[in-house]
Amino acid sequence: MARKLIGIGECMVELSQAEGGLMRKSFAGDVFNSLWYARAALSEDWSVGFLSAVGTDPTSEEMVTFIEAAGISCDPVRRLPDRRPGLYMIHLDGAERSFSYWRDTSAARMLAADPAHLAQVLGEADVAYLSGITLAILSDEDLAHLHDALAMARANGCFVAFDPNIRPALWRSSDHLKATIAKTASVASLVFPSFDDEQAAFGDTSPQASLERYRGYGAEQVVVKNGADDVLCFLGGETQLYNTPPVASPVDTTGAGDSFNGAFLASYLQHADGGQAVQAGQSCAAQVICHHGALVAL
Repeated sequence: MARKLIGIGECMVELSQAEGGLMRKSFAGDVFNSLWYARAALSEDWSVGFLSAVGTDPTSEEMVTFIEAAGISCDPVRRLPDRRPGLYMIHLDGAERSFSYWRDTSAARMLAADPAHLAQVLGEADVAYLSGITLAILSDEDLAHLHDALAMARANGCFVAFDPNIRPALWRSSDHLKATIAKTASVASLVFPSFDDEQAAFGDTSPQASLERYRGYGAEQVVVKNGADDVLCFLGGETQLYNTPPVASPVDTTGAGDSFNGAFLASYLQHADGGQAVQAGQSCAAQVICHHGALVAL
């Protein structure tokens, strides 16, 4: 029987560096990026859909066409005539990246404004995937809608995967960030924290501290990413540390964590083998960071 993965988040117009001082336009966003890599690795008996919101302008239509060309359904996407997609620009310092954003009035900020729509889409999902960026762009009212829908879906057997993907600039306060991340983790089947983010936001002293904190929130399984260092996992009731193979010549780390998550999820959902899933995530991320931009055809 076919199974369904639904990602909840924002896709944006991406501008990345090209030769001659030009910019290359694409479409990307952390949850969408993970869906891209998950779709590429999942078997055909899985369907993948994107729960978001876009406008009805030409750029929104181009974005939807791009998403669907990757095999990701936009049936759950809300269409809002008075809104437009957000935009971001990638700045590189060597292989490390930073971003500038234009997203204050993006359509995706309204993705959870219709609780009936949320309940319907998530009620049909076998797996739901979201990030801290998804949470950070929502109003308090819509955030409550999303938490209610996730809790109901989880209670009905949906596997909820969550990457905190902490971007402090998106949050109105540190306290709001921490409380919202903790509440979302409490309904998560699997959490993908990145240690550098967790250390900065929560003061964690080690990946083990991050793992234990998320387990304390109620997350059943935790995969702590740590850049080029080892991946620490609590999966199937056991804690394991997995070495991360070195990458000789990375050129752009944009999308590294997103690609890891997507490939990990695809492997774990199909084979239920934590070590195999970590290896799949590492292999995918290693290829992605050797190219520019978040989305790479592998």
